[in-house]
Amino acid sequence: MSSLIHIANDIPKSLISAELAQGRKSLNSVWNGIVPGIVLVAMITGVAFSARNVSGFALFSPMILAVVAGMIYSNVLGTPAHARAGIAFSQRRLLRFAIVLLGFQLTLGQVVSIGAGGVGIVALTLGATFVFTITLGRLIGVDARLAQLIAAGTSICGASAIVATNIVTEARDEDVTYAVASITLFGTVAMLGFPLLAPLLGLDQHAFGLWAGASIHEVAQVIGAGFQNGTQSGEIATVAKLTRVAMLAPMVIALGLMARRKGSDPSAARPPMPWFVAAFVAVVALNSLVTVPAEVKSAMALATTIMLTMGLAAMGLQADISQLRSRGLRPLALAFSAFLFIGCFSLILVKFD
Repeated sequence: MSSLIHIANDIPKSLISAELAQGRKSLNSVWNGIVPGIVLVAMITGVAFSARNVSGFALFSPMILAVVAGMIYSNVLGTPAHARAGIAFSQRRLLRFAIVLLGFQLTLGQVVSIGAGGVGIVALTLGATFVFTITLGRLIGVDARLAQLIAAGTSICGASAIVATNIVTEARDEDVTYAVASITLFGTVAMLGFPLLAPLLGLDQHAFGLWAGASIHEVAQVIGAGFQNGTQSGEIATVAKLTRVAMLAPMVIALGLMARRKGSDPSAARPPMPWFVAAFVAVVALNSLVTVPAEVKSAMALATTIMLTMGLAAMGLQADISQLRSRGLRPLALAFSAFLFIGCFSLILVKFD
């Protein structure tokens, strides 16, 4: 023991002070970088859950209320700069982890429920929407790179597809922001409006889930709309949407090959793999093979709902309506046209399935 004391005394106090200072600096970095945004997202999430107790709001899920509250906050009060890192963390990390946990609510038997026809509807809708958007963009004079971003965001999986596609398109930062803002706007409209259309269109839970999963832009938006119409609808919508997400890598590879033919860097053809899709499938497989206690499933379901709500709140906080005005009306008209096309095209396929 005395030898240890001597060794400790031999350590320079300046070294200890430097280590302590470095530790404090790291903690300050975490606080300034992540925590403020998470706290803001958590506050909006709390508001969303509390709002359901107000008469008239009980019809809406906390996820939908959270994205609306986030948009109101960001566009009226503004999002603090020091909170942006935490907001981005909530939208990306928490949201994807929540999607993985959502796998505990599904089994392989439920996955098979959308059938080969459902997979065909998803694939055909994706391809048709992408081609339609690119073609219309060329006809109305929208920059080709911006049109590709809007096409990918609409047809595949929203902001994630836009960011992945930009690896090969190399569009301007303003174009990426515009595409994300427009996709968030129209995806939110779909998330709020599609559940209200279900009874008018005569769609049961299976048909509505397939329609929502095949047409709504973001994964979280699909989940919000799907579960708003019922549990079965939400599960089918999630599976259909994740089928679209799984097609992100082949689509980006195809765009990379096209860019290579035009003289771009061949390394741009390497797409990021959506890891949360593989993890989601693994969890579904585990849930199908192993009996998970009901108490554990209930706790995971609550945690999943909270994290999904936080992810949607973060998405609302990053929806800056002013960005839509910065690039003119033609790209906005293109995004709106793509939104109408994917909704109508997929609905026709679902009705005739």
